[in-house]
This record gives sequence, structure tokens and C-alpha cells, in this order.
Amino acid sequence: MGGTLFVVATPIGNLEDITLRAIRVLKEVSLIAAEDTRHTKKLLAHYSIGTPLTSCFEHNEMAKAPMLIARIEEGADVALVSDAGTPGISDPGYRLIKLAVERGVEVVSIPGPSALVSVLSVSGLPLDEFTYKGFLPANPTRLRKLLLSMRGMEHTFVVFESARRVVAALKAIDEVLGDIEVIIGREMTKMHEEIIRGRTGELIKELSARTLKGEITMVLRTESAQVTPVCVDDELEALLRSGFAIKDAARTVAAETGLPKSEVYKKALAIKARL
Repeated sequence: MGGTLFVVATPIGNLEDITLRAIRVLKEVSLIAAEDTRHTKKLLAHYSIGTPLTSCFEHNEMAKAPMLIARIEEGADVALVSDAGTPGISDPGYRLIKLAVERGVEVVSIPGPSALVSVLSVSGLPLDEFTYKGFLPANPTRLRKLLLSMRGMEHTFVVFESARRVVAALKAIDEVLGDIEVIIGREMTKMHEEIIRGRTGELIKELSARTLKGEITMVLRTESAQVTPVCVDDELEALLRSGFAIKDAARTVAAETGLPKSEVYKKALAIKARL
């Protein structure tokens, strides 16, 4: 009989948020595969867990996964943990879990804390349907492309962002999506936990005067009513100045306006020539 791979959620801040089941599993397994063993040692020490640790992070997961699966196939139970929250959700673990599934290894979820669910639950926004977009791109062109894909619909989105880029992200959101409602969760479950609510315009003013630190989760509520008719020339110029290729800018504006791609492409060429 082979063993089991347990995917174990761990606290995102407050150590009391771990489940009784997670503590039991971490004590009973033969090995814990951790994103950062130094970080996980603190959690294990707090709960007097002496299970051996091995590292399994983004840059060694491909090489480590076959060895871990071999241990499980020999009968060992292994727990997978990330530094905080649930493995695989914008954290390492996907490759190991995928290989386990492919090899017929039993994979069991030990659910628990999640930063995105924590902020969503207190957002006060409709959550019958929402979309998780992971970390916002740091590259301005890629960020604009992502935001354009969210444009024109009434929907709830949740994203992660770096504290030092929050204001820049809000400015991009305001430019592309309009003055929409945003909820920011900072340092969830930790000593300095903070929920900041408002529309993009007022949040830009408020946060420009502050220096935010810590981990940031943002919930956005896009509004179809916020989308104004597109001025083709202005939109093309904005996209081209932000780094879009002529072809990509033309395709994007054609999709927004319904105009023929060839017509928009000619406009894009002319605008690019004078920039």
C-alpha cells in the first residue's frame, strides 16, 4: 500500500488559525515538504511538531517532486505546506500535486486559511461569482492588458499586489476601469491587519500620503456603467505609449469598438509614426 500526499493549509499570520486536523496530520506524516523550511520550523516549534522537513519551492520542485512521489509510493505519508495559506494558490505545489495525480497517488486536502477568501469574506461585495487573477503584473503593458480584459462587466475580482505598487495599480485601475469600488486587505490575521475601503479616486489620494507595508489582497468590483465610449485615437495612443505593439493595440481597440481591424490598424500606424 502506498502512502498519501496531504496538501495542508497553514496560518497566513495568526498561528491560532491552524486546524486541529492540520496539527495532527503534520505530527503523523513521515515527512513535510515545505516552501521554506526556516519559516515552517517556527510553526512546527510552536506546536511541538518534530516531523522531518525537506524543501520544496519554486526552483527545485521539478527535481524534488519525483523523489517525494517515490517516497509516497514506498508507503510514506508526506505533507505539503507553503509559507502561508494553501499550497498551489499562488504558491509552489502545483507540479508535485500534478505528478501525484498522474502516478495514481492519493492526494488529500487539509483545508484552512487563505488570504483571498479572508478578504473576500469581509468585502461586503457580491460573491455568488468571483474571479481570482493572482498577482497583478508589474509590467505596465501586461497590467493594462489584464485590466482591459476585465472591462465592461459587472463582476468581482480578487488579486494580490505588492504594497509598494498599490498606488500605481490603483491609478491603472482608475484609468482603465473607472472609479470603481475597491477593498484592500493588508496583513490579514496579523497584528497590523487593516481593511481599507473606497473607490479608486479616493483611495489614490488616501494611500499616496501613506507608506504601506506588508502583504496586500485587493478585491475589485467592476461596473459596466463605468465604461465610457472609446475615442479610437486617444485609446490607440494610450496603448502605444504604454508599450503595446501596433498589432496588439489595433486588435484591442477593434474589439472594444467593433470597428474593422484593418481600419484601426491604419490609424495605429499613423499615430505610431508621430509619437
